[in-house]
Amino acid sequence: MQPNDDILAIYVPCGSESEAATIASTLLQENLIACANIYASRSLYVWHGKLEDQAEYVMFAKTTRLRAAAAESRIASMHSYETPCILVFPPESVNHSYSNWVRGAVSGGSSVDSEAATS
Repeated sequence: MQPNDDILAIYVPCGSESEAATIASTLLQENLIACANIYASRSLYVWHGKLEDQAEYVMFAKTTRLRAAAAESRIASMHSYETPCILVFPPESVNHSYSNWVRGAVSGGSSVDSEAATS
């Protein structure tokens, strides 16, 4: 594993699996992310003074520092929530071949065979 060089992760809870998949597909088509994982989740929070307990779908996407701001902006423009959670953070380390693949994917190409990389 290499220290993080420029790979970032984006965490985004969505109101439905379809919404998460639509956002992920758009970001992929626009080369703003290299890949996304979508997980079913249960969220508890207080909204407008009321305790909420909702099913959500978390999109966890990988990108580069150069593409993160554009990805964040695109997510915000597509998201159905009044106040979406969009967290962008660096991993502590990233294996070299995967970081090369992410960089290649968001630049419109792939410097590593996509079958060799896992999301």
